[in-house]
Amino acid sequence: MSVLSREQPEYVGVCVRRSIGRPEIRNLDFLLLLDEFSVPQNGGFPDHLHRFETVTYMLEDQTQHEDFAGHKGTIGPGDLQWMTAGRGIVHSEMPVKLPREQEDERAHGLQLWINLPKVHKMCEPQYQELLDAQIPHARSQDGVVIKVIAGDSHGVKSQIYTRTPTIFLEFKVDKNQTVTQTIPATYNGFIYVLSDTAYIGGPNSETEAKAHHTLIFSEDSTSTVGIQTKDEAAHFVLIAGELLREPVVQIRTFVMNTQEEVYETYRDYRDGVNGFERRRTWNSDGAK
Repeated sequence: MSVLSREQPEYVGVCVRRSIGRPEIRNLDFLLLLDEFSVPQNGGFPDHLHRFETVTYMLEDQTQHEDFAGHKGTIGPGDLQWMTAGRGIVHSEMPVKLPREQEDERAHGLQLWINLPKVHKMCEPQYQELLDAQIPHARSQDGVVIKVIAGDSHGVKSQIYTRTPTIFLEFKVDKNQTVTQTIPATYNGFIYVLSDTAYIGGPNSETEAKAHHTLIFSEDSTSTVGIQTKDEAAHFVLIAGELLREPVVQIRTFVMNTQEEVYETYRDYRDGVNGFERRRTWNSDGAK
């Protein structure tokens, strides 16, 4: 089944196409959400909080990030930020202000929310940031370029450390090509198409996925996924991860294993303890 992600408003002026995390596809155990976002110059994600991992991958323009621990950074097209909130982060993500003649441009990218296994849920916050030039590429054949953002593909491995074992690959495939990707048997995953059309599966079980559609891999599928293009090229991401097989209790931006743990997280935030000590006195430049 291929599910279309339609645009919807989110936060201040932001539009998202929600893939994982919508009513038809609530979560994939390891993955809580995937948004394709578009942010205007006067919009953004002001001060908000997390207890899991967020992964931001930029496609166009720039966004700047800051948090209550003093970390700041800017990422642009092809750059990656892998943020492990762990026990807690309050942060802001806003587009970089552009000259007046470019004020109609929008920051465009992908954001993933990745569940942490119980053993890592209260770890110390950490950032991994890579510029476009630092992310390796695999070329399985002419006409196929695979950007290895996390995990490995065709003998090329990313330097990103994932507490929840994860594959995150960006494919740019010319027309009339076939490419395969091996996925460990303990993983589940999906393909999200950014532009044009891809065909997943063999000749007798082929499924079409157009732009902004999500295709979940069936649990009884083989460990090798085949993707084809026909009369047009395709741009898509393949994301897969190891199933944690732990309870998932999510209330807004907190994800724990039990409802009581989520309530405890809200108490920690309210009282400014267990990772949220700095939240009382901090306001981001973006929020100001």
